[in-house]
Amino acid sequence: MTTRERVTQMFPELVELRRHLHRNPELSFHEHETSAFIAEQLTSLGIPHQRMATTGIVAHVGSGDRCVALRADIDALPILEETGLPYASERPGVMHACGHDTHTTMLLGAARILKEREHELNGVVKLIFQPGEELSPGGATMMIADGALENPRPEIMFGQHIYPDATVGNVQFVAGPALASADELYWTIRGFGAHAAQPHKGNDPLLAATGLVHHLRSLITARRNPLHPGVLTITSIHGGSATNIIPEVVELKGTLRAFNNEWREFAWTWLEEQTRAYCALYNCEGELNIVKGYPPLVNDEHAVAFARSVAASALGAESISEFEPKMWAEDFAFYSQQMPVCFWMLGGRPASQATMPGLHNAAFAPDEQAMIIGTTLLIESAQTYLATQR
Repeated sequence: MTTRERVTQMFPELVELRRHLHRNPELSFHEHETSAFIAEQLTSLGIPHQRMATTGIVAHVGSGDRCVALRADIDALPILEETGLPYASERPGVMHACGHDTHTTMLLGAARILKEREHELNGVVKLIFQPGEELSPGGATMMIADGALENPRPEIMFGQHIYPDATVGNVQFVAGPALASADELYWTIRGFGAHAAQPHKGNDPLLAATGLVHHLRSLITARRNPLHPGVLTITSIHGGSATNIIPEVVELKGTLRAFNNEWREFAWTWLEEQTRAYCALYNCEGELNIVKGYPPLVNDEHAVAFARSVAASALGAESISEFEPKMWAEDFAFYSQQMPVCFWMLGGRPASQATMPGLHNAAFAPDEQAMIIGTTLLIESAQTYLATQR
């Protein structure tokens, strides 16, 4: 029986697991019941495991000197579900709107079949169930700090994400930068309040703020190599309380995204300097707080070539296509700084639909058939890699 045939045979169990997780979502770093459920499943399979980063779990299947890692994220989002599904979230305001319930289910399915084939494995498959992907600083950093990548250390890591822009059966790969870095930007501009009818007696932080938004766009237009993608977006301006009062303080929020870490670090310094200098033109004080988030996710060229070959063999070459890099962010990027990785996109749109609600949408509902494809690829990638010579 091929791996895909075995996974298809197990599909009803995968659906049951996934729907349990979907009904019971938990927010980042609060995945206590989810973690307990995963531990219970691993225990029932006879797979040794341990807790890390409070709600994370690392398990091992197989033995030997070689090791390959598979990772799934387990947290949900603060979104009120609007799918109308019979197994919709039973926790108002919390939803698996990014598909992490499917990711967790596929890794549990892979764990089951890898355990069945444990005697065939030429090494160890490390299964990483990671908390807090949706919330900076990211659960990956905590798992790494707690030793998730040690004893044994993997030679390579594979991960995946359900992808609503591709139909079920399609898997998309890209070598090099796949997803961007993500930094949170918080500005505070302090002026001097006055009556709106006497603006000359105040220092207007609103004037400074509105001009600053336009000025900072020059980071993208004039301070970035156009061959290096980057995004600076201001998403919030808040200040003032009445029509006749010039406020004391205005606050802005935004995000910085990049594929190039060198330019990203230059941008941090430039934004801080320009904020101070520009606001000073209006006799205001400008301060920028940068919450430095996930780095770019860079797929290793050889890891991608290997995973593509596995997908072609297991699914057929017609199932494979190229992923267009996105300025989204994923804390799987932290693993890509530690070892060669391949993070692929798994088609999740029902074949009968031309479009579907996207990630982080309250109506997000991927086709569960995608779990057959994703589970198959996790198993085949790990088993085949361990069977290859270094």
